Amino acid sequence: THLEKKPTMVRFTLPLCLLAGSAAAFAPATHNKFAVSSSTLFDAPPATSEPTGTVADIEIPTKLPSAVGKDYVPLATMLATGQLAEADQFTRDALIEISGAKAKGRSFVYWTEVKNIPNEDLATIERLWNKFSGGKFGYTVQKKKWRQSKGDFEAFCRKIGWTTQDGEVERKKRWFGASEFIYDVKKAPEGHLPLTSALRGTPLIKNLLNHPVWENDDWKKEP
Repeated sequence: THLEKKPTMVRFTLPLCLLAGSAAAFAPATHNKFAVSSSTLFDAPPATSEPTGTVADIEIPTKLPSAVGKDYVPLATMLATGQLAEADQFTRDALIEISGAKAKGRSFVYWTEVKNIPNEDLATIERLWNKFSGGKFGYTVQKKKWRQSKGDFEAFCRKIGWTTQDGEVERKKRWFGASEFIYDVKKAPEGHLPLTSALRGTPLIKNLLNHPVWENDDWKKEP
């Protein structure tokens, strides 16, 4: 019996335009250095970005392991074609699904559910973000920035570009109307994406950045 190996890459020769899901549960909360503002919405529709990968012969990896059968080819396609806003949204939707929150009827992840996220899936997501950003985006990059900030959330947000200055007031960037986040690999600071909500405090992002999958470099190994 001869088993034919499935291809691990798909080659696209046409312009690609994919949109992600609609759950918007992870955008960072607003906080001001000198005052507290309530101007950020957390259930706003995600921003969209223009695809940059419209040239022929974009290689999209298809061997993307998941412990729960999640298809990550759409995420790979979005990242490969520069649709970072959509990729960011897909990532949030995926975490909601693979953590078990969606099955419980919720559109957000509790920090206590981070431990339920399979290593295999988080590693796949990270490899894709890392690969298509040239090592600029991903949770491991944010983990490095977190360490550099010595666990200070405000310093961390400044370092990865999640804050902006309105006169004397420092606040988190808005994610409604015209998003203030930067969906451009060349222009965004290191660690800018993917976004994680601080709406319910910082335990969610702390637990994501301290997930067991980051304890060693096994996540880097291609399947």
